[in-house]
Amino acid sequence: MATNSHSAKVGGSHAKKNTLPGMPTVPELMTPTAVPAHKLVLRALRKSDFKAVKSIMDKVYSNMEGAWAQDEYNNLLRKFPEGQICIEDNGVVVAAALAIIVQYSDFGDRHTYAKITGNGKFDTHNAEGDTLYGVDVFVDPEYRSLRLGRRLYDARKELCESLNLRAMVAGGRIPGYNQYANEMTPAKYVEMVRNKELTDPILTFQLSNEFHVRKIIRGYLPYDSESKAFATLLEWINVYYDEESEKLIGNVKSNVRIGIVQWQMRAVRSLEDFYQQMEFFVDTVSGYKSDCVLFPEFFNAPLMALTEESSPAVAIRAMAAFTEPIKTKLMEFAVSYNINIIAGSMPVYEDGKLHNVAYLCRRDGTVDEQYKLHVTPDETSYWGMRGGDKLRCFDTDFGKIGILICYDVEFPELARLLSEEGVKILFVPFWTDTKNAYQRVRLCAQARAIENECYVAITGSVGNLPRVENMDIQYSQSAVFSPSDFAFPHDAIVAEATPNTEMTLIADLDLDLLKDLNSSGAVRNLRDRRKDLYSVSWAVKKSERDDELLAQGEERAPRSTKRKLMHTAG
Repeated sequence: MATNSHSAKVGGSHAKKNTLPGMPTVPELMTPTAVPAHKLVLRALRKSDFKAVKSIMDKVYSNMEGAWAQDEYNNLLRKFPEGQICIEDNGVVVAAALAIIVQYSDFGDRHTYAKITGNGKFDTHNAEGDTLYGVDVFVDPEYRSLRLGRRLYDARKELCESLNLRAMVAGGRIPGYNQYANEMTPAKYVEMVRNKELTDPILTFQLSNEFHVRKIIRGYLPYDSESKAFATLLEWINVYYDEESEKLIGNVKSNVRIGIVQWQMRAVRSLEDFYQQMEFFVDTVSGYKSDCVLFPEFFNAPLMALTEESSPAVAIRAMAAFTEPIKTKLMEFAVSYNINIIAGSMPVYEDGKLHNVAYLCRRDGTVDEQYKLHVTPDETSYWGMRGGDKLRCFDTDFGKIGILICYDVEFPELARLLSEEGVKILFVPFWTDTKNAYQRVRLCAQARAIENECYVAITGSVGNLPRVENMDIQYSQSAVFSPSDFAFPHDAIVAEATPNTEMTLIADLDLDLLKDLNSSGAVRNLRDRRKDLYSVSWAVKKSERDDELLAQGEERAPRSTKRKLMHTAG
């Protein structure tokens, strides 16, 4: 990802202000380390990965005999290749989870690690067994802040469900017990950790991943001095037992959970204050295991007050200097909280033109962008905002999505073009100041859901910003809309926020219902279109005209590309 090459030019004559309150210096923004370069992929382990696996295990288990031998590793892959999972970052393995299948009644609750793994030979693996047994989970210490362990456990749960296994069981170390062994029994220590009176590096994490402690095992790993050879016998129950799936991991989702933030505009003292507010909502929504979180249009508007510019046009260009570091921080949050983030929209000032851009920060470390195509008269007169010229359909790990920023949803051609690309969820970040402005967005969004047989999620901001001209008042009632048919809510509203109140919405969307609607709905808008009479197409043409004067007397900008959506008769 390129750095912001013109962050030092922002604001024309005001470029002498190299930094704004709470904002990193320009040289810091342009250092390679300021931009994360993660590309995370969850996949099955291979024999060729042993060198990387050994390197990680030697770091993690430096005080516990280090890594396995290569023949043990190869044996596990040969016995049960589907159960050996890793996460790679830019092609390098950085975390892994190893497992076997056992008939649990053959071992019972009093087993040891050596017994249930066959002393590393793994001849205890039983493809016809009823339990997925966790052999090991390890993460490169340099990657522990990214919560990769949670991803590995989630993949194991998916594997357990897909193989129709009764449960997942593991023996868990309790390395923190070493500090309390003279004060309390292992049972008391586990109880204290469960009640959050104490924190254990491993047990706390496993409890947060829906495991429960069946009992405490003595002598599980005799050489584990930190745990005093004790371990917790952990179990996760597969509530879908008897329901089989075709694939083991990586299934195309039929049920998607989305999170929406109805954002409170509030004054901030610095960029760091703003980061804390962002992280709070990302953390909160990811805690509900949502696949994505949606923020509103111009959710970073409070930062405009930090520019101390009286002119709205100059202030928003100065605020655009914050966009790159905010995007970078959101990319970090997407990876570390394992959630896709649709970053509302933020101003971008490039090549002497001001745009309104939404970013899709995926949890695998990649990022994409959608420019607002239609700017309102107010955005033009106050700020000199320009429209983009590309419409994007985005692939995500929960399906194809589209992003239309506010005014764009009021143009039905855009949603129809996205629908033809296979989009099933349309996200609409908006900013409106009055209820009648909000109703335009809401009613058009509901129409798009019916016309295109898709779900539409909208969210805006609430509150006020007294020191920010043209962004001083807000009106919002966030919602998720569905098509209108028997299988959907009676009012075609999946979820709805309280008007003008800061809050979050969590909604589950059943994509299979959209398939049923298309084939057997009471009406079938997409199938019944008269393509013999009309169609919608995308055209981009060059124009030889001068651009309009920017607000506040800027110089004329160079010639630009004109966007045009055309209806053609058949």
